[in-house]
Amino acid sequence: MSTTKFTRSGTQTKTFVELICNPSFGGGLHEIFTFFSAVHILLSITAFLTNSLILVALHKESSLHRPSKLLYCSLATTDLLVGLVAQPLYATYWMSLVQEHWSLCRYAFDAAYITGYALFLVSLMTMTAISVDRLLALLLGLRYKQIVTLKRTYIIVATIWILAIVSSLCALLDDRIILLHRLITILLCLVISLASYTKIFRTLRYHQVQAEDPVQQQPSQLNVLNIAQYRKAVYSALWVQLALVVCFAPFFIVVTAIAHSNKTHSSHLVILWGIADVLVYFNSTLNPFLYCWRISEVRQAMKQTIRQALCCPWS
Repeated sequence: MSTTKFTRSGTQTKTFVELICNPSFGGGLHEIFTFFSAVHILLSITAFLTNSLILVALHKESSLHRPSKLLYCSLATTDLLVGLVAQPLYATYWMSLVQEHWSLCRYAFDAAYITGYALFLVSLMTMTAISVDRLLALLLGLRYKQIVTLKRTYIIVATIWILAIVSSLCALLDDRIILLHRLITILLCLVISLASYTKIFRTLRYHQVQAEDPVQQQPSQLNVLNIAQYRKAVYSALWVQLALVVCFAPFFIVVTAIAHSNKTHSSHLVILWGIADVLVYFNSTLNPFLYCWRISEVRQAMKQTIRQALCCPWS
């Protein structure tokens, strides 16, 4: 967002932060800006606390496949950092508008944008890795645990974080480079995830048809149980990915509208952007509840962690 430019044909362009972080903007909107800041602080606390509990629960849970658990740990760490770093920066940004600290406004906006974009990329690429992991578990069968090892997963997670950090720092480069990079990265991740889940459900449908065919040999109870457990794991990952898309889609729509708007000082677009931005960061608070809802092992470990924390806080 910090490099999004507003322009009419033949006129001088300004970045979004230049339009907002100046004395000519924000009159009469101080209450709204204060509200946005308060919401970010509240979501910051909930995201930090709930994802901290999820990380503790995942650490205690031993029944989940360790490479898959590592991917979820990376996702929860991303959401925790959203609450610990990104949202306090956005709260600072909104309050700097209220207090009319224009230098702080610019620095807070850029820092929040770069941090938020890096964490978004980590979430998006991690969810893509989870979809590929679920596909490999289906296609490889018994070879899955031999190929998808913990060491290789660590390398993948480290690569994701490095790529996300480097990509977010590229926000300081030319606008066209940034736009092209975002488009390629987001579309590539979404296409890979869509292709993976499509292949998964087609394969599951094929196995279901084979199982219902009286000519075919009936599968053992163990295989039926494994398919049921696998299907549950796939739906769990899919719910988390759909939540990411739903929470981020309004933001990109509003950003596109701002970038093509001739009303360069429209307060309505800025308010819409603030609402969409809150929805983006609500995803970090929502994810832990999705984990507890969809993953029974995490839910049980979470209950045990909370019970131990309430009953024996000093043990």
